[in-house]
Amino acid sequence: QVQLVESGGGLVQAGGSLRLSCAGSGRNFSSYTMGWFRQAPGKEREFVATISWSGFSTYYAESVKGRFTISRDNAKSTVYLQMHALKLEDTAVYYCAVGTFPTTASSEYYYWGQGTQVTVSS
Repeated sequence: QVQLVESGGGLVQAGGSLRLSCAGSGRNFSSYTMGWFRQAPGKEREFVATISWSGFSTYYAESVKGRFTISRDNAKSTVYLQMHALKLEDTAVYYCAVGTFPTTASSEYYYWGQGTQVTVSS
């Protein structure tokens, strides 16, 4: 069993930056693929970014590529999502999740955090 707790969300103006954190429990955190997803009101949950257990492999949704960076600190059992140049359409609840391998498919992620709200204002 892995518990994930996201933090760092909030209200930010368009063009601003935020850094989300996801702290995980459990001894095997460093062996897990981690992903970030988001869900806007009235929309389905969508993939944002994923990172392999080593941190060497990352993959991003086209909508965030070049603006968001996923990283991890296995010593702290934490994964991060640095977000720059935020847009109104980035407004959503952001979730981190543990996955089997780096993939965009949410069905391959089996532990989820409770989410943190990111609101981008004009």
